[in-house]
Amino acid sequence: MRIAAAVKWYDMGKISQGKAAEIAGLTRADFIDALSRYQVCVFQYTEDDFAEEMANLN
Repeated sequence: MRIAAAVKWYDMGKISQGKAAEIAGLTRADFIDALSRYQVCVFQYTEDDFAEEMANLN
């Protein structure tokens, strides 16, 4: 249950990978594996982040 909660909070952008791994009781590498099992992207990258990156290319 801790893993599922940590994955959900991470997916929602509420907590970092490190904090989520700590809550889940996993190493960060094991938490990344859990993200894969739950089909959650490892990267927290919003549309705004993307737009900013694109604006900075010019």
